[in-house]
Amino acid sequence: MEASLLPNKNKIRTVSVLGSTGSIGCNTLDLVARYPDHYRVMALTANRNVSELAEQAIRFNAKMAVVADESCYQALKEALAGTNIKVGAGREALIEAASLPSDWVMASIVGAAGLDPTLSAIRRGAIVALANKECLVCAGDLVMKEVVEHNATLLPVDSEHNAIFQVFDFEQPEKISHVTLTASGGPFYQMSVEEMEKVTPQQAVSHPNWDMGAKISVDSATMMNKGLELIEAYHLFPVSEDKIEIIVHPQSVIHSMVSYVDGSVLAQLGSPDMRTPISYTLAWPERIGTPAKQLDLARLGRLDFFEPDPVRFPALKLAREALQTGGSAPTILNAANEIAVHAFLEGKIGFLEISRIVEKTLGVMGSVELKCLQTVLEIDREARRISAGFIGN
Repeated sequence: MEASLLPNKNKIRTVSVLGSTGSIGCNTLDLVARYPDHYRVMALTANRNVSELAEQAIRFNAKMAVVADESCYQALKEALAGTNIKVGAGREALIEAASLPSDWVMASIVGAAGLDPTLSAIRRGAIVALANKECLVCAGDLVMKEVVEHNATLLPVDSEHNAIFQVFDFEQPEKISHVTLTASGGPFYQMSVEEMEKVTPQQAVSHPNWDMGAKISVDSATMMNKGLELIEAYHLFPVSEDKIEIIVHPQSVIHSMVSYVDGSVLAQLGSPDMRTPISYTLAWPERIGTPAKQLDLARLGRLDFFEPDPVRFPALKLAREALQTGGSAPTILNAANEIAVHAFLEGKIGFLEISRIVEKTLGVMGSVELKCLQTVLEIDREARRISAGFIGN
């Protein structure tokens, strides 16, 4: 593969991958491996996948490897015995890994657990490739304030936000009419409500276009992922909530669009391969080659678009209402959704109960102002406790 041109061709870019054993993390390391003369790995973290984390750490000669689950510490230590790789476990170790002086950090820890380490990377002014939805959903105002204060660079990894980032005129935001987030619709966008009542976790995690983890795949099936992306887009781009639209596009070829006041619509297109948006952030502000399949529009033949059905996908309405309410409402939405999705994957609730539990939790908890990270964490814990109480009732 042809060598890339990084911002400083003579400088190796050091990278840390928070959540290295997940889909995003593995794709990131796949790209890093293709450019061994341009990247060096500082830190890798995982939740509890010790064997893969240790294999990655040895392969890339990482400085540090951290497992979030403290009960896995001894196993990781034994797996890395005889190496010079520092081993850690738990929340503080995750924060330490994010604090190492790498130029670029992939923030792909799933869930609210990724908030602290991501903020740690932001506070040292790193380039942060953000794949963790929950950071901006739970604490968008606080996170963006930290980005500005510490002169950090926040680059969106989600294919939709990455697409918008590539075609958004930040120097003339007033010339933008609206932005459009495209949604694949997941595996059930043509199912009736009655059919959706009976879907299984195995069906829900089988995404038609993207290779994603279980939680994100379920979010795609409920379309909650698009609701969370709506909230993210509000914080990432200088547009109001009413200027952010969502449209179902089953082929996942147009990843999102920006419409301008003169009638122009700029879109980023590509095959559904997460290595494309990851590579855009990894080499930013330059570009590198990827093994992603080149888009062949003639062979594709057609692109379809549909309005999302609010009856079959109530998560979209819940997310927009939470954004309109503001304060802690998005934090509650996210926490309740995580609990409900986990319960669904364990077979404790039905598919349509996910959104119902989120709605009940939002109804019980009133929104309050989020003044600091501690408040965010407290609201998150309370929302999880309340939503868990609805499981099985």
